[in-house]
Amino acid sequence: MELSCCRFCSAPLERVFIDLGMSPLANSYLRNEKAKQDERFFPLRAYVCGECFLVQLEEWEAPENIFGDYAYFSSYSDSWLQHAKSYVTRVIERFALGANSKVVEIASNDGYLLQYFVEADVPVLGIEPAQNVAAVARAKGIPTRVEFFGERAARTLRREGLRADLLIGNNVLAHVPNLNDFVKGMSLLLADAGVITMEFPHLMRLFDECQIDTIYHEHFSYFSFIAVEKIFAAHGLTLFDVEELPTHGGSLRIYAQHANKGWHPISHRVLDLRRREIDAGYANLDHYDAFEERAMETRQKLLSFLEDAKRQGKRVVGYGAPAKGNTLLNYCGITSDLIEYTVDRNPHKQGSLLPGSHIPILEPERINVTKPDYILILPWNLKREIVSQLSFARSWGAQFVVPIPEPRIVD
Repeated sequence: MELSCCRFCSAPLERVFIDLGMSPLANSYLRNEKAKQDERFFPLRAYVCGECFLVQLEEWEAPENIFGDYAYFSSYSDSWLQHAKSYVTRVIERFALGANSKVVEIASNDGYLLQYFVEADVPVLGIEPAQNVAAVARAKGIPTRVEFFGERAARTLRREGLRADLLIGNNVLAHVPNLNDFVKGMSLLLADAGVITMEFPHLMRLFDECQIDTIYHEHFSYFSFIAVEKIFAAHGLTLFDVEELPTHGGSLRIYAQHANKGWHPISHRVLDLRRREIDAGYANLDHYDAFEERAMETRQKLLSFLEDAKRQGKRVVGYGAPAKGNTLLNYCGITSDLIEYTVDRNPHKQGSLLPGSHIPILEPERINVTKPDYILILPWNLKREIVSQLSFARSWGAQFVVPIPEPRIVD
């Protein structure tokens, strides 16, 4: 399916941001050897809109086929759970949420976040498109609907008498192919004095730190603050605050309200970030041209590191089987001849092969058996948590390596 117009403003898309070649869907893990024969690859090419500056991918696979049975469970990251718990504590206090409030989370995954509202006796509803993931949330006692969110779902919930005092979407906005339908749905579901908070990777950080692995088919869009502000404004929503977060290599948490009903004043952080992005060139199409060359440098440096390690007889394994790692490995053409295997705490991934690279995914305990020289941390945004978990590997002199923006040893 060729993308010729911007998915938000319908302007013609003519400027390529980066072309990462052919790649399988990042979460399409292979369960057996036969699956290799049927593996499908799609172009992984991002464009930037010259009107609204939204960076976006072509849509090659329907969301139903990507998210219907999903392998990502948020609760397997301890640091992400702590991030969620801290957020819940803060917003309950800031917006005076209680037993008479209603909190709705879109793409609520396995209940990793809503469980903390439940503990605080705040009524919740999760909306999650993946049946297998939603089942885990329900088992925790978290009410969860299995559906894709948009205008239709919002109207159904309104007919049932639901309006959200707090509407949450963490790392979902990038996954939405029909942005206008999605944001309009949020506007419809939001109570008159309600607040929306959303988190997503920040394009400025992606660009500055050459985070090429953040780009994969499940992420249809990549947002600067100036782009997301335009999208929300088109649906009667004002961004009144923004926070810059360290999560996922650098994210934004935006706060939105109805433009004509909300009462929260506009924070100085909104004005500051908007100005910084404009000054840095994110409202200038030519600014985006430099990214592809930097990506090629990142690829060459990683390949050189792995090839040098192989020549020296060093054993290299991976830690993690994240979607971002699959983008990186396939863009670089890395297979099991350079990375022997990778490990992951998620039992739903263990015993499978990474898509494209066909690197085996094993249980973390395997590292203690084979005692590799280097452990390449593919979810490098969680490097502190992972290094702590694998501290035992230092006993034989193993070193931890992160690949982005270039390979480097981490303590």
